[in-house]
Amino acid sequence: MTSSSRPARDAENPLVDPLVPLPSQGRTFTVERRVRLGDVTPDGRLRLDALARYCQDTSNDDTRDVELPEAMAWVVRRTVIDVIRPAHWDEVMAITTFAGGLGKRWAERRLHAVGVEGAPRSLGLPEAGRTRPAAAIEVATLWVHLDVEAGRPKTLSDTFLEHYGPSAGDRVVGARRVLPVEVPDDAVVAPWPVRRADLDTLGHVNNANYFAVLEEFVPESWWDGPVRAVLDYGAGVPAGAELRVAHRRGDTDLDVWWTVEGTTVAAGRLSRRPRGA
Repeated sequence: MTSSSRPARDAENPLVDPLVPLPSQGRTFTVERRVRLGDVTPDGRLRLDALARYCQDTSNDDTRDVELPEAMAWVVRRTVIDVIRPAHWDEVMAITTFAGGLGKRWAERRLHAVGVEGAPRSLGLPEAGRTRPAAAIEVATLWVHLDVEAGRPKTLSDTFLEHYGPSAGDRVVGARRVLPVEVPDDAVVAPWPVRRADLDTLGHVNNANYFAVLEEFVPESWWDGPVRAVLDYGAGVPAGAELRVAHRRGDTDLDVWWTVEGTTVAAGRLSRRPRGA
């Protein structure tokens, strides 16, 4: 693995620490994506679940482009999204992905998304003028390499490290959960339907769709400044599950728990951040 100027760190806190910047060496992969009407809120802001889906698509395009000789299966353990400035309807974003860090059996995929030319001020015709500030979004996803037959994490291959090691440099990432799984007594709890449209080809709720739940409870005023969303994934939510969602909102933090039969299967936190953070 090729070293880089970024120091090795294995004790980072995904709740507060900055995400690593674009690498000075190694593989990067960039696509452009226009924000479509079905992916935005009534005021035109790109929703978190749609953003997560864009990142999934970019990641998949990258791995297809690499054409690794061996089949690799992955399960997401954690996603961190920094929305510094939101994207809006009809804005074109350039999304660049690279490996931001590695463990023995997992890897962090970073995504850097910026608006190419800003977005219309309103949902009217494009001639209304592109006066919104361009989007600025950073994402880090922690993926565990899985041995499907054995059902346990599997060591990363030499071929994978050859392609993705240089951009990750010497940075070591951990796969531990960072959010509490216990639902507090003062949380609001309610049943949450698992729709057929939420499921992917594995028959579980797709990773991106968890962020749609966060969207339900975040005040729109919080989007006036930077926010960070962190989601820890545990066991998947299958079709037919009796899912319950608990949430608790303070002045600067929103916490959400997904539970099935009393067990927390995922936890999320969305936090308002100081400007410039």
